[in-house]
Amino acid sequence: MSNIENAVRLERGNPVIPMVILTLLFFILGFVTWLNGPLIPFFELACELSSSQAYFVTFAFYIAYFVMAIPSSWIIEKVGYKNGISLGLLIIAAGAFMFYPAASSRTFLLFLIALFVMGTGLAVLQTASNPYVVVIGPRESAAARISVLGIANKLAGFVAPIVLTALVLSNMQDFTADKIALLDEASKTAALNSLALQLQRPYLYMGLIIMVLALLVKFSPLPEIDLDEDGNVTNLSIFQQIKNAFKYPQLVLGVVTLMLYISAEVLAGDSIGGFGKQLGVYGDEGNFYLKLTSFTMSFMVVGYVLGITLIPKYLSQVTALKASGFLGLILVLAIVLISPKLMIQLPGIPNLPIVILLVALLGLANALCWPAIWPMALQDLGGYTKIASAILIMGIIGGAVFPLFYGMIVEYVNTSNIENGVALTSKSGNQIAYLILLPSYLMILFYAIKGHKYRSWKI
Repeated sequence: MSNIENAVRLERGNPVIPMVILTLLFFILGFVTWLNGPLIPFFELACELSSSQAYFVTFAFYIAYFVMAIPSSWIIEKVGYKNGISLGLLIIAAGAFMFYPAASSRTFLLFLIALFVMGTGLAVLQTASNPYVVVIGPRESAAARISVLGIANKLAGFVAPIVLTALVLSNMQDFTADKIALLDEASKTAALNSLALQLQRPYLYMGLIIMVLALLVKFSPLPEIDLDEDGNVTNLSIFQQIKNAFKYPQLVLGVVTLMLYISAEVLAGDSIGGFGKQLGVYGDEGNFYLKLTSFTMSFMVVGYVLGITLIPKYLSQVTALKASGFLGLILVLAIVLISPKLMIQLPGIPNLPIVILLVALLGLANALCWPAIWPMALQDLGGYTKIASAILIMGIIGGAVFPLFYGMIVEYVNTSNIENGVALTSKSGNQIAYLILLPSYLMILFYAIKGHKYRSWKI
């Protein structure tokens, strides 16, 4: 049975129920993922880290996608898509529970292991759930369906930093670096231990909630899907499937594009808090910079709404991807060139640097990339869709590697500026480091214009 026939079968069933379940899953996925942004400056303070060390938060989380994507495909081959989703949720819950002992000992390595476990669960969850979105309806409207799930994901990204700040980080004004520096060693250790312990209860509750959801999915009416009912692929070893899948240029180029796009999405969401802190965006409560990830997520939600409204009736997903690439290039250049001293007045947010708003606007440029790249990369793959989905998930490694490079550039430039007596509010490493995103948007443009059309490696 072909993907199209499979889609028809699902449509004749009840596609609403699978979409509701998938929307809930993508909300959870977004909530867990976008907690990393405020955790970076939090761990930098609580675990006494440098800027570059703090970005190992994103490395530990996203490297799990690369390491576990192919094993996830093998697991789903054995247990099925529906059971794979439940298993992914249980693994995420296990990672959340690991925050309890990590916070008790205030050990950064244990936090990183917990984040890796949560990333592993998300890799299984993504590998199991993404094929549903492609086959549940017509391929030409896949970007619109993914946009619906994207809204749930990014709404969670908007809510997560606010919830974490309210429950855990509401008293961050008592734990600024300047105040901590004035304490003696014993008082400093006690204060930082107290700060770390604030993570225990929220992650414990989150783990319990996700466990309940895993059981609900297990007994839900979510249909099982079979992308290779004729057995043309499943009789091959997983290594042979990978080898054959790499014969499809649209997939390989799609993986590279996805990797570079993810680097842009993660940096736009996870670096904005540290950048805001460096520019003194503290707010009245002293923790406003921790909420800046919500700004980026808000613009991503706007982008997804535009995707649902315009695709495919008024705008093809190819055109949307082209627009995303162009907008990203313009914003990166503006972020690097504009003076951080230029301010804008927003309701309740006096003196917000315009450059911070431009970083948040990267969310708009990034919103439609994931919905467009996935169906383009999986087109015409037939029974290889399953393994191709796992290979695409491996592209999420961009979220692990690029933030580390960003942190290294930030630390190097800021240290050089301090040594040369240059004020960080002039042109900091936080600002200059966004140049590493130029290749991301150039590749997005290439894939939209030409790369997705290739069906052979012969030129």
